[in-house]
Amino acid sequence: MKNIKIIMISLLSGLLLFASCSDQKQKAAKVQVKTNVKYTCPMHPQILEDHPGSCPICGMTLVKKSGQVSEGSGINLNTVLQSVNSSVLSTIKTIVPKEKEVPTAVSAQGYLDFDTRTFNNIASRFSGRIEKLYIKYTFQEIHRGQRIFDIYSPDMVTAQQDLIYLTKNSVQEVGLINAARQKLLLLGMTSEQVNQVVKTGRAFYRLSVYSAYDGHVHDMPHSQMASAAQTSAQSDFATNLPLSIKEGMYVEKGQNLFNVVDPHRLWAIIKIDRSAIFGLKLNQTVAITLPDLPGKTITGKVNFIEPTLQEGDKTTSIRVYIDNMNHELKVNSIVKATIQTGGASGLWVPRSALVDLGQTKIAWLKNGASYEAHQVSTGIIYNNEIQITKGLSVTDSLASNAQYLTDSESFIKTQGHD
Repeated sequence: MKNIKIIMISLLSGLLLFASCSDQKQKAAKVQVKTNVKYTCPMHPQILEDHPGSCPICGMTLVKKSGQVSEGSGINLNTVLQSVNSSVLSTIKTIVPKEKEVPTAVSAQGYLDFDTRTFNNIASRFSGRIEKLYIKYTFQEIHRGQRIFDIYSPDMVTAQQDLIYLTKNSVQEVGLINAARQKLLLLGMTSEQVNQVVKTGRAFYRLSVYSAYDGHVHDMPHSQMASAAQTSAQSDFATNLPLSIKEGMYVEKGQNLFNVVDPHRLWAIIKIDRSAIFGLKLNQTVAITLPDLPGKTITGKVNFIEPTLQEGDKTTSIRVYIDNMNHELKVNSIVKATIQTGGASGLWVPRSALVDLGQTKIAWLKNGASYEAHQVSTGIIYNNEIQITKGLSVTDSLASNAQYLTDSESFIKTQGHD
């Protein structure tokens, strides 16, 4: 009986000792957690204490040291140590992409140019010397059948004399006579001129050449019908120069002398940013205005979309065919165009929410207390919004101002190696 009491007393003492040790460990843990919080002096940051109090140097009240982890903040050591090229801590305002359909229109600028489909060259069909020139200046208006110059050509004189000889001495050689007549017609003589040669028996030593086209005359050697995309100074210089073709000059067979252009038909060449190319289609309505003609609006349609991109040019060109019957429109005039491209459905975000690195566009997605760089693909730009085609969903939260979070130099270098 006495032994049992001794055993019971020993067990009870052991339990009390174990409970006492547990309490001490808990107190020690609490002290350890407490000591993790440091207090410092705002004026003397070298002072670090594990409890509130006063600075031993200046006597100021100690404050809790900034930058410490707080419970529930969602920030840990790994978050803080992440590179700013891929993750940023910020309290910037967030937005979410919006799923909607936006009625879109593309605004762009361009210029007026000649319709090259109306270009017609006047070339010399035979060699000779120009005796008389009836075109005196560039942009002179001429009409079909109008005399443009008189030329002396030894070759043409010889061909006319062959026809005269055959008609006088070989009347029975109908085939040869017809061949000689046809040769003169193919060289540019009119039927009236050939009949006059046969009737009078005399060759034309000054052969008149007539225009086969209606339009305005352009001087080929000077202008070469350069596109209006060239500088206006060059175009004005070419316009004010005298004609390079003059009376008394010798010309070669096949040499281009003039270009005749129909001024009633023009092109509006509109330069479209590459980001808006996807929304362009043929026959879309185009409204064109000219600063030189306030209040005038020309309505047309997209007649042609150039299939290639010019080297060094960040735009593509479309053409709108325009009538200019009253001659109000002038080539090289600047125009503004609005193209109705219909509607675009999808995710839309403000343009400020993206960083454009050229071929790559970056958004900053919110992940806990930090923002992570995320590459996206874009479509149409309309006003201050841009369409997202790949990389985001309606549940994503992203920074409203992406540029604000971007360390430009280091960020671009890092993304360039990804």
